[in-house]
Amino acid sequence: MTRLNTGLSWGLQIAAAAVFLIAGSRKLMADPQMVAVFAKVGIGQWFRLLTGALEVGGGLALLVPRFAPVSAAMLAMVMVGATAAHLTILGGSPALAIALLLVCLAITWLGRYSLPLAGRR
Repeated sequence: MTRLNTGLSWGLQIAAAAVFLIAGSRKLMADPQMVAVFAKVGIGQWFRLLTGALEVGGGLALLVPRFAPVSAAMLAMVMVGATAAHLTILGGSPALAIALLLVCLAITWLGRYSLPLAGRR
């Protein structure tokens, strides 16, 4: 990976980690707004806790180079779900979820050669 790609990847990883750590912590700490959002989704509050745990764990893993691409791919799936929830149930703009999805995909792409079983160049 070139220096530019490495710097870009680290910048994206740190920014995304901060967002996911904050958002996930709000879910885990039962922020009233998050409780209301997940009540509207209708699956149950266990899903808020699961989503919060995935976001906090994924955010931490983004800061570990070996785990960052896999973590970003997992978080991208979480953001696909968030986008779908905004478009079908919650209303409002899915812009933040889509932006985070794109950042996660970029991190996965930039780190693709560090994935296990990935081709080395």
